[in-house]
Amino acid sequence: MFDAILSSIPEPDARTAARCQELLDAKTKPRGSLGRLEELACRFAALTGKPVPPLPAKAVVVMAADHGVVEEGVSAYPAEVTGQMVANFARGGAAINVLARQVGARVEVVDVGVRYPVEGLEGVKVRRVGPGTANFTRGPAMTREQAEAALAVGVEVAQRLADEGVGLVGLGEMGIGNTTASSALTCVFTGLPPEVVVGRGTGVDDAGLARKVEAVRRGLEVNRPEAARPLEALAKVGGFELAGLAGVALGAASRRVPVMMDGFIASVAGLVAARLCPRVTPYLLASHLSVEVGHARVLEQLGQRPLLDLGLRLGEGSGAALAFGLVDAALRVLHEMATFTGAGVTDIPPPVR
Repeated sequence: MFDAILSSIPEPDARTAARCQELLDAKTKPRGSLGRLEELACRFAALTGKPVPPLPAKAVVVMAADHGVVEEGVSAYPAEVTGQMVANFARGGAAINVLARQVGARVEVVDVGVRYPVEGLEGVKVRRVGPGTANFTRGPAMTREQAEAALAVGVEVAQRLADEGVGLVGLGEMGIGNTTASSALTCVFTGLPPEVVVGRGTGVDDAGLARKVEAVRRGLEVNRPEAARPLEALAKVGGFELAGLAGVALGAASRRVPVMMDGFIASVAGLVAARLCPRVTPYLLASHLSVEVGHARVLEQLGQRPLLDLGLRLGEGSGAALAFGLVDAALRVLHEMATFTGAGVTDIPPPVR
């Protein structure tokens, strides 16, 4: 299954991007004066294969799962909060619900491994691979088969959304303890030590931060994950929701759907997807820079520059939803802004080089 998906991800179309830039250059403005908005429009053109892409229907996929490493005291919140927050998402009361409504995006909530779920919630897709991962300080977080199953859940969700007309997918997550798993994977893929990439997550104090650093260090020592084996690394120190989001990225890219990553955790999932299949990398967009210390390191690995820097550290897909508005702005310029010819405005040709 995965070989077929990985081989089906198309390369960006550079000629379509160039045509998009020509159209932008004809608008009533100095060439390039809209900066990164123009870059964003051209990137969308390259990924979708359309020089004037339509404003996309948007969805944020929130993958939820628990982590056995919480037993090590790495979070300020107990594991029960994961299921409680999933219920909050289902009822429309979380930050991601508010921000998604602001930009007209749907929120797709997937329980891929919540330990204490609130059963019977309308709108939550239950695709539970297990009741949370195992404590990776004592052995692998999951089996290879479980990692593959969670990846498959994400692929299925993304491809279904694409078939339903969604043209832009955001990556969101919920899982108490998932900054610890994300930090461990960051160490694997960057080669950096835990004390450089482990942050405070939900707001742990100094003692909690020390426990997180030690938990990541022990997890790496016990499991010995290797960057050259990304699927095994994911299974050894990752999480079900991280695997699910990596699958979303792969499935979306296979249908030419751009993927807006949220902060640290979602970007780690994007990095896992990129290590599994480098061809997915151009489809990954960085919405914002999280205050989590490891996030900048992950974006460096992906060659990404974030669109926003608002001091966010919430997760849920909140930054992705905010960045959706920039995508709409970039594409509306293509659709709605007058040209020099149409508006009767004198154009100044570019200098001869």
